[in-house]
Amino acid sequence: MAHIIVTGNEKGGSGKSTTSMHVATALARMGHRVGALDLDLRQRSFGRYVENRRAFARRQGLDLPTPDYRELPEVDPASIPEGENPFDYRLSAAVAELDAVSDFIIIDCPGSHTRLSQVAHSLADTLITPLNDSFIDFDLLARISPETGRVTGPSIYAEMVWNARQLRARAGVRPIDWIVLRNRLGVQQMHNKKKVGAALEQLSKRIGFRVAPGFSERVIFRELFPRGLTLLDLKDIGVESLSLSNVAARQELRDLVRELNLPGVAIGF
Repeated sequence: MAHIIVTGNEKGGSGKSTTSMHVATALARMGHRVGALDLDLRQRSFGRYVENRRAFARRQGLDLPTPDYRELPEVDPASIPEGENPFDYRLSAAVAELDAVSDFIIIDCPGSHTRLSQVAHSLADTLITPLNDSFIDFDLLARISPETGRVTGPSIYAEMVWNARQLRARAGVRPIDWIVLRNRLGVQQMHNKKKVGAALEQLSKRIGFRVAPGFSERVIFRELFPRGLTLLDLKDIGVESLSLSNVAARQELRDLVRELNLPGVAIGF
């Protein structure tokens, strides 16, 4: 069976689609068969990213390793078993199609609570939660005392992950490996950065996730999206000499893929 990687967070702008695309492309470049789904049916940032990539590669005559992106299939309402949710049925059908031809399936969830997102989390073998390094984003994971800085309890998103874990446990499948990714880390050791880090470490032991450094704030990510490119494609488009910032960004991606500890993956980029 394919290993399912879900990128989820109930807040927009945390870097879910950028993370999904870079992980998917890294795995494809290492020779793995990668399927891809975007459950944000309105905005479709991940889907648009892949479409931009295919269009750019076609215009330039390039053969860029690309995930096998699929839309959720349209289904005849009459074919849906009685009592089954139509969105559940469509997602199950898409995953089943990709499972037959993929080593990994990457599912990018919307920045809000939806039925599709809830079901996807219960399918996750690996869950990546990108988090902007601030207490605004931290509030999705846990409540924190403003006086003491101590975690007082889990918040809405952590509770959804807990429910997904319970569903998997009852079904007798392997537990979710949950990684919280600290995105947009500043280069300076600011006081707030230390406080967020300490709170995450405290919470990780309490509700069971691993903390990993993600991507720093870099202009290049905004420049790559229109062409569907990733940090790993720069030499393919003629960039022979990488800037120090680009080299550092590639190392961040390498560290992330290593931290995911995915089955059968040896870092090769």
